[in-house]
Amino acid sequence: MRAIILAAGRGERMRPLTDTTPKPLLLVQGKPLIVWHIEALAAGGVRDIVINTAWLSEQFPATLGDGSRYGVRLHFSDESREPGGALETAGGIRKALPLLRDGGAESFWVASADVFVPGFRFDAEAAARFAADPQLDGHLWMVANSPHHPSGDFAIDAQGLALSERHGAAPDQPRLTWSCLGLFKARLFDGLPLGQAVRLRHCLEDAIGRQALAAEPYHGAWTDVGTPERLARLNQTP
Repeated sequence: MRAIILAAGRGERMRPLTDTTPKPLLLVQGKPLIVWHIEALAAGGVRDIVINTAWLSEQFPATLGDGSRYGVRLHFSDESREPGGALETAGGIRKALPLLRDGGAESFWVASADVFVPGFRFDAEAAARFAADPQLDGHLWMVANSPHHPSGDFAIDAQGLALSERHGAAPDQPRLTWSCLGLFKARLFDGLPLGQAVRLRHCLEDAIGRQALAAEPYHGAWTDVGTPERLARLNQTP
């Protein structure tokens, strides 16, 4: 199974740090934020990782190389020359599908490069179960809501399926926040127009409506590294 790390964003809220360095390459506890994901994916048995890039895209291969130092092969999906710039989350995955499918795989891990989740395991057995499930197009790991996102994203029903306001969630049903870590099947993105910016929420709502999106809580440490202040706090942690 392959993986894609979403790293194409401009990082506006992290300016001025991101004026000269892409957010995924900012250092967290001594190494680039994206390297924490690369190493965790390698520990989970993933050997091919796609990284989609746009802002300062040339810095990624210059900093990370071909992946051999981490025991993986890195493949870069560059969106910097797209007419409208970066293609958003789902649009970026759609562009990268040929790289993700190379070798015949139809399922893959997705991780956002701007979250810090040092204890998360990209579990090969969980990935194999997901790949073999004909019902599911996606599986999300959910975390507790943070002060900057208090309403959360999705609820989880008794069968472990995600619910949204549009599809099945009661008004008073507790929501959790998507951790930006998940498993997906390529067919979820096949119908999207190539080269067009599309947000992942569009695809997730479609899957929820078909009862094809699973979700489970994740209780480990998790940080959305969205501001210089959050980055500074992480680097103050012993």
